[in-house]
Amino acid sequence: MPFAMLWPTFALVLLIFVVWSVLFYQRFAHMRRNPPKDADLATSEAALRYFQPVEMSANNLRNLFEMPVLYFALVPLLLMTHYGNHLQAILAWVFVALRVVHSFIHIGPKKVPARFMVYFASCVVLAAMWVGFFVDMIHAASLYHQAMNAMR
Repeated sequence: MPFAMLWPTFALVLLIFVVWSVLFYQRFAHMRRNPPKDADLATSEAALRYFQPVEMSANNLRNLFEMPVLYFALVPLLLMTHYGNHLQAILAWVFVALRVVHSFIHIGPKKVPARFMVYFASCVVLAAMWVGFFVDMIHAASLYHQAMNAMR
């Protein structure tokens, strides 16, 4: 069962590296087409202006370190407590698939309403994963207390 939680996690890590690669490629291509002057990179504000035409991949990469951090925090907890069941694994795959679609829309067609809906859906799935884990922990704590009381 632990492997079931690891595969979507590896997929999410792969997505992060793919987005980073796109960012790297787009920025270097931009620099070849429009060689920067010293002033273009003198301050963070100037660099933001200079890279603005290819900034969506950078925005998406930053976004992959926002809500997905909660996913990356949950996976070890699920593995350590042995609550990474089939439902959690399915939800993990759904979360990762939604993040892939979100990244594609963010970097590609840039359709904000569609991107928001996919983002929101991924957040709902992630919340469901955390609620499921919380319920499992409450149940486990209840069983533990029952067992301890029975021993008295």
